[in-house]
Amino acid sequence: MADHASSGGSPRLLASAWDERLAETLSPQDLLVYRSNLLGADRRITNFGGGNTSSKLSLPDPLTGAPVEVLWVKGSGGDLGSIRLDGFATLDMARFRSIRENYAGPAREDEVVALYPHCTFGLNPRAASIDTPLHGLIAHPHVDHVHPDAIIAIAASADGETITREIFGDDVGWLPWRRPGFELGLMLEGFVRDNPDARGVILGSHGLFTWGGTQRACYETTIEVINRAIAWLAAQEAGKPAFGGPAVAIRPPEERRAAAARLMPLLRGLVSEGRSKVGHYDDRAAVLDFVCSKDLAALAPLGTSCPDHFLRTKIRPLVLDAGALPPDDEELAVALRQAIAAYRADYLGYYERCRRPDSPPMRDANPVVVLVPGIGMLTFAADKATARIAGEFYVNAVNVMRGAEAASTYVALPEQEAFDIEYWLLEEAKLQRLPKSRPLEGRVALVTGGAGGIGLASARRLLGEGACVVICDIDRAALDEAEAALVGSHGRDRVAAFPVDVTDEGSVAALFREAALAFGGLDILVSNAGIASAAPLDETSLELWQRNLDILATGYFLVSREAFRLMKTQSRGGSIVFIASKNALVASPNAAAYCTAKAAEIQLCRCLALEGAPHGIRANVVNPDAVLRGSRIWEGEWRAQRAGAYNVAPNDLDEVYRQRSMLKLNVFPEDIAEAVHFFASELSAKSTGNILNVDAGHAPAFTR
Repeated sequence: MADHASSGGSPRLLASAWDERLAETLSPQDLLVYRSNLLGADRRITNFGGGNTSSKLSLPDPLTGAPVEVLWVKGSGGDLGSIRLDGFATLDMARFRSIRENYAGPAREDEVVALYPHCTFGLNPRAASIDTPLHGLIAHPHVDHVHPDAIIAIAASADGETITREIFGDDVGWLPWRRPGFELGLMLEGFVRDNPDARGVILGSHGLFTWGGTQRACYETTIEVINRAIAWLAAQEAGKPAFGGPAVAIRPPEERRAAAARLMPLLRGLVSEGRSKVGHYDDRAAVLDFVCSKDLAALAPLGTSCPDHFLRTKIRPLVLDAGALPPDDEELAVALRQAIAAYRADYLGYYERCRRPDSPPMRDANPVVVLVPGIGMLTFAADKATARIAGEFYVNAVNVMRGAEAASTYVALPEQEAFDIEYWLLEEAKLQRLPKSRPLEGRVALVTGGAGGIGLASARRLLGEGACVVICDIDRAALDEAEAALVGSHGRDRVAAFPVDVTDEGSVAALFREAALAFGGLDILVSNAGIASAAPLDETSLELWQRNLDILATGYFLVSREAFRLMKTQSRGGSIVFIASKNALVASPNAAAYCTAKAAEIQLCRCLALEGAPHGIRANVVNPDAVLRGSRIWEGEWRAQRAGAYNVAPNDLDEVYRQRSMLKLNVFPEDIAEAVHFFASELSAKSTGNILNVDAGHAPAFTR
């Protein structure tokens, strides 16, 4: 279990991170942010986006200046680890308490949510969450609500109430499961009133509430309560094999990564019906302990307990029988298709059994979590961050099951209760408020030569439209620099970088395995790796000739062949974009090797377009000309050679090319990136085998 030692030794307890000297410099509102960030910084305390905090503070009325008691409570959405002051809703407590005067009872408690905006203090636009009454009705100034694995393990145990009493006595109480809302707020209010000495309460199948008279007291109570649970569970687990011990051997790291890379594109293609998904692979120890265990078959179908878990992971995962997966790719595809079809049928049955007359339509019936004994966990979602976080939530669920089974018997939330959360109309309304996805969200692109001007600009353009992007390059230093820049602007979840030698078959195959592991597969290839060389024909060495062909022809073949295979495996189509050159259409003197290799690229792309069309795989060419800015090719002797050919200084070459163009314009990497985006996106869904010149006009290169 993540909260404590998994095999003997002392449990890893939480340490208080409170800095009183810093706290003394903060306003009460900023102190709430500080406390929240401390809690959210450790995933053993609460999961991403889960939990909430609050403080009841006195503030002057904006009109009269009279003091007003204001509830500051984490608003709808957001994460405690990164929340700022604008992430908190503010409610006038006098108005909020008046809600109970017309409260019509639990059957109509959802109607109360529409009243929260009428309690807003200070024109704050942040929407109050459904957990607001769980804080507002507790008669303490500061309240924490978190989802620690150690606490939920107790909350999801058959003997949870008894265990709570054994560990905490009267210090922490127990309330049975009830869906969050005004009624649960009233239950908490009653518990606090009837147990004035209690410092917290565990909610069955849900989480922990703690409180305090000061911000620090509230925070340190939360830490103390969680630590007591961690230590107690560690003692229960001592000497016991996790989940009944292993039933399947854990494969060696490279073997399981190779197996995951083989499975992910197939699964991604199957679960992407209706909406493209991105994958994430996790083989941490906690995952492997569970997926290789004797208890997997019994525990996984039970589903998760805490609502925060199954809202991210679906009620239960798909479990594959790794031993029964055939080695033949075609047979494997059939087996996986059958497994996904069975999962969808099971989910449909769950929906039909539990639906209410006013339930929203059934959502995506595909699995989010796929467990593979011996290999690990694969998760799929509309974007990488959501897929990764879904995996983290399921690890939370694994930790909960492990602790609950060691202490008692794990009990999942009843199916109907789970459904009523998943298809809660208030939850549906929240989903409807989500921003519209970007055009390339859920798509994965790979850009060779990704550290150079055109490659980096193309990566930025595709990232800007929502794609996940793998950049690769032979220059490791430049690749590291490009990766850092892209991660800085778009985040770690959407960027991956791997070195590659496009002339080496093994290096290219390894690149695509890593891409499959990073994001689950591939939708867009931008083949851009290149060199440039100049020499009169009679001075062109065989080495120079072969180097051009190796990189610009063979390299493009090796990369596109692997992309083509991967796209066919996914059965979701795809787009291949070659960055060729004006020189592929118009020969230049003293560049026979370069022009010939570039012309080969165009012909190869045409072949790809012919063979790819039956599979929905498009292939098109972008022909740049004289893109000097940001290009590493133009940093070397190529610039000097071309400047010499025009009898100008190297720094004047940009002007030469501008004047040579029909439009009298320079061409920049961003211009090529626009053409790449056009061919990569649905804007060109009916275009394949085409050539788009981006050269500011060069009549000899006209393609018609």
